[in-house]
Amino acid sequence: MKSIGMSRKVDDLGRIVLPVELRRQLGIRAGDELDISVDGSMVLLSKIESRCVFCDSMDSLRAHKEKQICGNCVTELTGPAGGAPAATAPAAAPSSAV
Repeated sequence: MKSIGMSRKVDDLGRIVLPVELRRQLGIRAGDELDISVDGSMVLLSKIESRCVFCDSMDSLRAHKEKQICGNCVTELTGPAGGAPAATAPAAAPSSAV
């Protein structure tokens, strides 16, 4: 395990504040859940993914490679009925400067 060189004091109610840099790096926002586990004398915090990684929805979530994806985003990514994504028009060729 790697130390990041930050320390915080525990307040009278047993709380600690996670530094904003760490929250941003790990995508932790107000209201997110963290799993608390113990390994010997270490306390480990792990973010519990509870929102769609694409749209932040909390409805119809499905796990994929430790991330959550909502049903609407799955449909957008795979196309209707789980088939191939809907075809998109090819990008226009760049016009050549004269």
